[in-house]
Amino acid sequence: MNDNDEFVEPTVYVIIGRVWAEEGGMPDAAIPVHALLRAADDDDAVRKTLEALSGQGYVEAELDQIGVLEGEPDEPLYEEAYQDALAGNVAVVAFNT
Repeated sequence: MNDNDEFVEPTVYVIIGRVWAEEGGMPDAAIPVHALLRAADDDDAVRKTLEALSGQGYVEAELDQIGVLEGEPDEPLYEEAYQDALAGNVAVVAFNT
């Protein structure tokens, strides 16, 4: 077996931000979100996340942090989202307060 035969886990990004359902929303109307997805690079991850948020009806978004997950998350909240991301979907976890 050579180095090319090794299994390489896909890169799964996590993007943290907040969204609004109405344009010009007040800061206290923001909904915190975490997005998990596979992407080619940071720019692709941001673009895909914004498209997914728009598709879910959010009209404004502020993305604060981006990172790469180091394996499957331990928290049960993210288990399904991680599997969705591995399947090629953008998984959005919204924390409605």
